[in-house]
Amino acid sequence: MKHTRQNHQQPQQPQQVLTYAPPAHLEAEQSVLGAILVRPEVLDTMADMLRPEDFYREAHGLIYRAMLNLYGRSEPVDLVTVSARLREKGKLDEVGGAVFLAGLSEEVGFATNAGYYARLVSDKAVLRRMIDATQEIASGCLAPVENVPEFMDRAEQKVFDVVHAGRGGDGAMATLADLAKANWNHLETLFYQSKEDSGLLTGFYDYDRFTAGLHPGELTVLAARPGMGKTALALNIAWNVGQAEPVAFFSMEMDKARQLITRMVAQAGRIDGDNLRRCKLTQAEWAQRGQVQVALEDAKIWIDDTPGLTPLQLRARCRRLKARQNLALVIVDYLQLMRAPGMRGREDEIREIAYSLKEISKELGVPVLAAAQVNRDIEKRSGNRYQLSDLRESGAIEQASDNVLFLYRGKEDVVAKMDLAKQRNGRVGFFELAYSAQFCRFDNLMRGGAL
Repeated sequence: MKHTRQNHQQPQQPQQVLTYAPPAHLEAEQSVLGAILVRPEVLDTMADMLRPEDFYREAHGLIYRAMLNLYGRSEPVDLVTVSARLREKGKLDEVGGAVFLAGLSEEVGFATNAGYYARLVSDKAVLRRMIDATQEIASGCLAPVENVPEFMDRAEQKVFDVVHAGRGGDGAMATLADLAKANWNHLETLFYQSKEDSGLLTGFYDYDRFTAGLHPGELTVLAARPGMGKTALALNIAWNVGQAEPVAFFSMEMDKARQLITRMVAQAGRIDGDNLRRCKLTQAEWAQRGQVQVALEDAKIWIDDTPGLTPLQLRARCRRLKARQNLALVIVDYLQLMRAPGMRGREDEIREIAYSLKEISKELGVPVLAAAQVNRDIEKRSGNRYQLSDLRESGAIEQASDNVLFLYRGKEDVVAKMDLAKQRNGRVGFFELAYSAQFCRFDNLMRGGAL
């Protein structure tokens, strides 16, 4: 007898469709509108905090837009005028009619809580915009992407735009009297604590005395001929700042991280650089190397040695570090080794790079220190005095920068001449630093046993 095998098919499960309700707080939206109808003067605050598109329910947005129109024309904002404005635009029935408007003034809890209700509406709007931004980014990922770095920059910018634009009303105007009082309190505190009003101190006293440190939103250019010590000085500053504040150090030369660490160890431990590179250390130097290792692991310094970064790539990496570590300083070594694809010529490329670094400093609210090469014209002049026009390849470096610091020393010199040739918000002048080739290290110059 032949047995036939029966196939028992499992019934197909109905396909699940994932749905979600966008973030919204309809009661808060109605409370905001009701508060305005009860106390129209709250629009003095609401107009700066909320936009019509912040309301999830379209009818609420239409009503609020009508209120803003009346407010902008200095007309009364009440049930009668808002109804008339909506009727004039043919939108009264669309929002629910005069009966719905009348009910809004009854729905409000306390008109004095209007600011709290508005914040609830604004927060939900931010979340909805974040959903829209991430969905747009996801859709873009599925479409053909010709330039991935540019796409990534646009994607990050969308998220940053939502974050920074989503807190309307946080800023506020202040009277001169209020600002003057706050300034006086600040100066009084500094005076009695014997402190200075400064930015991010570099650890080099004469420079900090001239500039009060490195300031958020400013681009500082450290310029010199090759071999003068630009990288060494930039590393010195990174080390000094990085003991307390996060620093991003971008080296544009390939596989430079190990060399930078070696230099940093030599500087921090005052260990002979040649001995360190050859690992021919004395017992004392080896012990000192161990102490420096502990300091290195505690330092808040991030090193990126990706060659020829573009401004888009550098901005994206700084944004991420700023979000994760509250980045305090960006150092670029050096500017002319960056690349800006799509520019017509080298001068346009350098202009794009210089202004992009300035934009990064403003966008992230951090100082940017960029090393730069100068041309050989100084060798034809007496006195070895740099000029701003010596900045190689583009006058845009001078234009984009807030501060320009020139470095010069002879090959055997133990004293480096520093020329602060430009300071947008202060005076210019000269100072000197001690230089030790053995340690690749700059120090404050000792004069007569004192700084």
